[in-house]
Amino acid sequence: MLIGSKAHACKGNFSDIIDRILRNHSGCLKVLKLDLDGISCRYLDSWLAIAITPGIEELILIPFRCKYSLPCSFLSDGVRYSIRYLELGFCTFRPTAELGPLRSLTSLHLRTVRIRGGELECLLSNSLALEQLVLIDCKEIVCLNIPELQQLSYLKIFGCWRLRVIKSKAPNLLSFFLTGNIPKVSLGETLQMKNLTLYRSNVVCYARAELSCTMPNLETLVLRSGEEVVNTPMLPSKFLYLKHLSIHMTSGLSFSPSYDYFSLVSFLDASPSLETLILDVSQEHMEHESVFGDSSHFRQMTEHRHRCLKSVKISGFSSAKSLVELTCYILNNAVSLECLSLNTVYGFRCSDKGCKECHPISQGILEEAPRAAMAIRTYIEDKVPSTVKLTVLGPCSECHGRPDGLHNKV
Repeated sequence: MLIGSKAHACKGNFSDIIDRILRNHSGCLKVLKLDLDGISCRYLDSWLAIAITPGIEELILIPFRCKYSLPCSFLSDGVRYSIRYLELGFCTFRPTAELGPLRSLTSLHLRTVRIRGGELECLLSNSLALEQLVLIDCKEIVCLNIPELQQLSYLKIFGCWRLRVIKSKAPNLLSFFLTGNIPKVSLGETLQMKNLTLYRSNVVCYARAELSCTMPNLETLVLRSGEEVVNTPMLPSKFLYLKHLSIHMTSGLSFSPSYDYFSLVSFLDASPSLETLILDVSQEHMEHESVFGDSSHFRQMTEHRHRCLKSVKISGFSSAKSLVELTCYILNNAVSLECLSLNTVYGFRCSDKGCKECHPISQGILEEAPRAAMAIRTYIEDKVPSTVKLTVLGPCSECHGRPDGLHNKV
């Protein structure tokens, strides 16, 4: 059952309507979503007592009142035994060690919830069947301790900006998503890790230097960085099982002109099983050395055939010489390449499903796009084998030709 603010336009006292609906279904609800944006929480405690009864399996509760303190009593003995999915948002929750075990809980999602690290640890210690843990914008957590949860395989931490320490004893984590420069992260045994997403500054260099040793069995790796000042090092260590690599080095202004895009060859060299590469290097102002400034010598690497790489997509493509060199290297060495997409802008397009207009771009990107297109025609097109489908995307004549199709930034 879904009760949300979209129904708030109904005539009459909406609180009375909610009360009547919940009383009519009391004792038989398996799934309940209460989205109370714009709705008074005055009667929420009584609604929970009516609706959350033994046998409920999924509960999504979003009071949109961060000061509202969710009572632990809603997790009665019978509820704790049956509930499998619990999602709380925009509220306060203070679980204690006396809460008791949640024997069936497999997924826990907390978004903008006031909960301290010790309180969360109490909750996790009582959730031994937990498989997924998602924490978004939980600002009171400074130290996160995850007990030895044997079933926990997915952990996502996003926007918890006060977090300083992560210690996990969960031995079977397969997927980990983390944003922020957390000073201390200890995940215990990580050889089994398959999917990793990291969002922090200088993450590309860090990932190449550290992860191939600590997480050698990764299959999917997503890296997002707003600042990358150290080139990616060439190292002997390998990602032998890495199939999908996404690197997003984007900046609202200009990326460090000293960064060498060609150094990303290190990732290709370390990943013999790589099948897809997504590279986003969008920046408002391109300050790298242009290929038109010096095209006398393109760097070459020792020949290394990438026999699995089939798809490469580069967004924010520019005339930066090191980026052109990287693209030429891929074309010369990816012998199984099937498609290469070079987008001189970035973001969604009006031709995408569900989009009515393209993502706005800055004047700087609009000015760089013709130079990027010229670099593609001059240095890349004649290197594309007949077996490779080349797609070149640029500014949209309809959307980006209008003043409202541009950002105000210049």
